[in-house]
Amino acid sequence: MTDGATALGAAKPGETAFTPPVQQGEAILEVRDLVKHFPLTKGVIIKKPVGAVKAVDGVSFDLVKGETLGIVGESGCGKSTLAKVLMNLEPATAGSVRYKGEEISTLSGPALKAVRRNIQMVFQDPYTSLNPRMTVGDIIGEPFQIHPEVAPKGDRRKAVQDLLDVVGLNPEYINRYPHQFSGGQRQRIGIARGLALRPEIIICDEPVSALDVSVQAQVINLLDQLQKEFNLSYMFIAHDLSIVRHISDRVGVMYLGRLVEIGSDLEIYEHATHPYTQALLSAVPLPDPAAREARDRIVLVGDVPSPANPPSGCRFRTRCWKAQDRCATEVPLLVSPSWLGGLAGHDSACHFAAERESGPSAAERGAEGGAEPGNGVDGGSAAPPEEGQG
Repeated sequence: MTDGATALGAAKPGETAFTPPVQQGEAILEVRDLVKHFPLTKGVIIKKPVGAVKAVDGVSFDLVKGETLGIVGESGCGKSTLAKVLMNLEPATAGSVRYKGEEISTLSGPALKAVRRNIQMVFQDPYTSLNPRMTVGDIIGEPFQIHPEVAPKGDRRKAVQDLLDVVGLNPEYINRYPHQFSGGQRQRIGIARGLALRPEIIICDEPVSALDVSVQAQVINLLDQLQKEFNLSYMFIAHDLSIVRHISDRVGVMYLGRLVEIGSDLEIYEHATHPYTQALLSAVPLPDPAAREARDRIVLVGDVPSPANPPSGCRFRTRCWKAQDRCATEVPLLVSPSWLGGLAGHDSACHFAAERESGPSAAERGAEGGAEPGNGVDGGSAAPPEEGQG
């Protein structure tokens, strides 16, 4: 395998191929109250707005230099829309996205082009994200045409071959077409294209969901290796919680357009305090049949509400066994609960945040019995806060 400096092409004058590691904790991407609404209209000729699909509705987080932030949640919760808004592929309705302190959500033209060099994306489907009429060399080399300062014209073929070598593909495959590769190999090509411009941030939108399990492990290990080599920061979107835990430093859980819990991998997976996160974790498949039979499973009742008409207050309350009257009127803030400490004291958007009880819990009994919001069933191990504390 070639070294990273060669693989990523020639550096600019006075610029080193590698960015030296910075102090951990520096936020490279800051997102505040990000909103993306898609308007709903009625009529053919004269379109009258009748509502909006609230795909992303007030999301805030920081991406720290050199870390991997995992984003998990059910289908339709707004994960992919969030990724597109961060890339400015979809314009934000409101909110702020700052890259190294610079507001980028309102950029366009050359200014946006310059920022996109540092923020790249790996798409979900390796079959449709590559142009079938272009060779691998043209696909990976296309970013060099848009940003010719990264690799001079005479050096581009060598730079593309080096990138193929970095992602574990034979450099001699440069003249092949996407249909001549397997799904895992195509995703490696997509990763090579994302690395071409030496970005600092790569947004991975479910990059392994369309791959076989064995190939998923290879791609995840490749991403982990590349992060260490090139000091990359990842935002990793996925459905599979076990994959997210393997690669992520911190994990954010989304439900119906909002983050409901965020913390380190240990805090989320071992000390989850939001009912939705606990339900997701209880659904993770276990390889041991005996453990699978003995586990305490939370079965949520009801359907996911429409993002065009989300519930008032807490959006999870219509499926939550802890729901009380205040959940319908007060929107829970994503803050650290004052009544919890230790690893359970991370940010959670729940009025009654608490770790789940071990063994058959009141939470499970309420969920399986079809508990309705406001029935007073509480499945946490800590006492719920008094009115006004949440």
